[in-house]
Amino acid sequence: MGRVVKQTEKVIPENTDFEDEWLADEAEAVESADAAIELELTAEVCGQRLDKVLATLVPQYSRSRLQQWIDAGHVSVDGAVAKAKMTLYGDEKIVIQPQPAPEELAFKAEAMNLAIVHEDAAILVIDKPVGMVVHPAAGNWSGTLLNGLLHHFPDISGVPRAGIVHRLDKDTSGLMVVAKSLIAHTDLVRQLQARTVKREYLALVWGTPNASGRIEASIGRHPRDRIKMAVSENFSAKPAVTHFERLATGMLDGKPVSLVQCRLETGRTHQIRVHMQSIGFALVGDGLYGKQHLMTAFPRQALHARRLGLVHPVSGETCEWSASLPQDMNDLLQRAGIAAP
Repeated sequence: MGRVVKQTEKVIPENTDFEDEWLADEAEAVESADAAIELELTAEVCGQRLDKVLATLVPQYSRSRLQQWIDAGHVSVDGAVAKAKMTLYGDEKIVIQPQPAPEELAFKAEAMNLAIVHEDAAILVIDKPVGMVVHPAAGNWSGTLLNGLLHHFPDISGVPRAGIVHRLDKDTSGLMVVAKSLIAHTDLVRQLQARTVKREYLALVWGTPNASGRIEASIGRHPRDRIKMAVSENFSAKPAVTHFERLATGMLDGKPVSLVQCRLETGRTHQIRVHMQSIGFALVGDGLYGKQHLMTAFPRQALHARRLGLVHPVSGETCEWSASLPQDMNDLLQRAGIAAP
């Protein structure tokens, strides 16, 4: 069918600190890792489609990856940009320029302004803004907190997940702690497992819940919608406990709302949003768990991680930090006639 006539590999010079090189310019390293692939076809492929021929001749790449490269113009036939369904005659020369998948650039250091509340040799406390994704994932392979951490403190690349031990949803603002060393990471994970880390949130919910309460209900994947979580008795669901206290009440768009303080014992995905919705008090602005006819009130879930407390992993000192409400939540409370705490 054809043969590969050239496929150059990246050569790492001797005496090179590859970790430093990767952190300094990961994009260049990844892009050059897979150099051009040149194929010379034979008469065996005459009458066949390009995409099917490439899937056979270059099996180290998936069909979908090859299709993406064709669509993006990274495959040429006799010097012209290729089309996936073009018919081959068997005497063509094909050149493929492999491109890194977005996820391969996920751990690229990126300069960004991080709202640092506290930093020392062991930990970093960040006031995460609304809209920032914490860890790279499908649809968000760059611009995440992890990318910013790699730029701010390159040595954090040696810590699992760049020191991230817990997360906040993209549209939840507030405090997060990050480990800057493996020792600190291990200690913080153990504190989270022991449920000794103090995490306190402010949420604006629809309705008027009891003055205070404790929600103990396991959380697992929603049985029909894989994007959502749900209170569940399935064996795979994980125990979850949320304590809440109603701080104030008001009216938003003619409907009652309440400012609620939530304290987590556990840290499950979407825990506060799922638990409050499960007892009938969905968060204002929550497009995933809220009431669809109330979505115009606020463009995101009204949730802010305002207080974080833990034992310092090196000094053993009990530490606590707080973060003021972001301006959009302050404005929302004002609309509801509630004084900001």
